[in-house]
Amino acid sequence: MKHLLTVTTVIEAGVGLALLVVPSVVIQLLLGAEISGAAVPLGRVAGTALLALGVACWLARSDVQGRAASGVVAAMLLYNFGVVVILGAAGISSQTVSIALRLAVILHSAMAVWCVTSLLAARRPRLIDNATSTRR
Repeated sequence: MKHLLTVTTVIEAGVGLALLVVPSVVIQLLLGAEISGAAVPLGRVAGTALLALGVACWLARSDVQGRAASGVVAAMLLYNFGVVVILGAAGISSQTVSIALRLAVILHSAMAVWCVTSLLAARRPRLIDNATSTRR
């Protein structure tokens, strides 16, 4: 789980910073569309949220056995699944799909699978410990 949290920190904090600084460039690369008006501050809000997710992952990586780390990974699973659905739908409805959009969908799909496997692996020792303690 520690590697998952570290990788997520790098990816999400990096994209978050990019959205904070140059939201129009990130959106242009991802969706091939220009943004203006209210979309610019909304892009920056999304950047702040991604940066916050990166910080939460960074802090949770040192306590992977705790419930807080599992909670962060569960939240990341929801986030990654949501991104796959939203960006996948955007790609399906678009005439032209950028390579960045395809890569984002693939990356978030892989990250969602990694989250599931990490949550299941973290749960397994607890189930074994509970079964052992009830036999005593």
